[in-house]
Amino acid sequence: MDYNNLGRTGLKVSRLGLGCMTFGSPDWAPWVLDASASRPILEKAVDLGFNLFDTADMYSNGASEEVLGAVLLPLLPRHRIVLATKLYNPMSDDPNDRGLSRKHVMGSVDGSLRRLGTDHIDLLQLHRFDYETPLEETLDALNDVVRAGKVRYLGASSMFAWQFMKAIGLQRANGWAEFVSMQPHYNLLYREEEREMLPLCRSEGIGVLPWSPLARGRLAGKRQSVRADTDAVTGKLYDASRAQDDAIAAAVERVAAERGVPMAQIAYAWVATRPGITAPLVGISRVELFEDAVASLEIDLAPEEVAALEAAYRPKPVAGHV
Repeated sequence: MDYNNLGRTGLKVSRLGLGCMTFGSPDWAPWVLDASASRPILEKAVDLGFNLFDTADMYSNGASEEVLGAVLLPLLPRHRIVLATKLYNPMSDDPNDRGLSRKHVMGSVDGSLRRLGTDHIDLLQLHRFDYETPLEETLDALNDVVRAGKVRYLGASSMFAWQFMKAIGLQRANGWAEFVSMQPHYNLLYREEEREMLPLCRSEGIGVLPWSPLARGRLAGKRQSVRADTDAVTGKLYDASRAQDDAIAAAVERVAAERGVPMAQIAYAWVATRPGITAPLVGISRVELFEDAVASLEIDLAPEEVAALEAAYRPKPVAGHV
């Protein structure tokens, strides 16, 4: 495994990060793996050299963080793990147990640290933009958790580029700890981030950690799975553009067939080699799925292959910001 700097920071992260929404409790979603079933996947990730592990407080209502604390952290010295989590989404029916208020930022960080069983979070990310809380309140609180030593770096996830740049501008103006990474929805079926967010990240030296590089399996030739059949988010992201998406998936299938490799390798390789991308986040539910993810890092797509993969794409409505 090779490693990239996360944006302009000195932090080294593996060229693939492991998305950990899959780990937690099957009571939360039928496709989620409990601690016992998660163990071989986390052990394999460590063996392959992954050091970036990305979760969120709301995954399995905190159980994903608990699995990482119980299973992952004993596998490696703490300094060898880049542990990323997120906050924003509701954690209970308490109206203050959600969003990006100072109260929730402070409480969420302490809750994540408790569940993870560690004294610091390497990368704390805003899961979404909070329209109900003044941005200055959120950013001041984030600066405080960094200065307190509870968080090493700050990042954000899907939002509009103007929102992200406004936040960075406020951080710079006030001398607050700045965002160093962005986690956007980005794959061959959804490329709207190329318009503003990705150029912004390249301009400002922001690391980019795309989520859903296989478009929930659709770019791996999987139309149905337990997750696809039960995850309402999948339909919201992709069902409205089925004809276009099918044409793009067919192009992935053709390029893969010409190379004699699975579709997943081509889809992963495309995301990983786009300008400014630091590390796609891969969701792994079976150990054997690592093979395609890791093999994709060795694929050098030719310009004509990239052109063929991108040809059918047309503009889409924004998806994944809520």
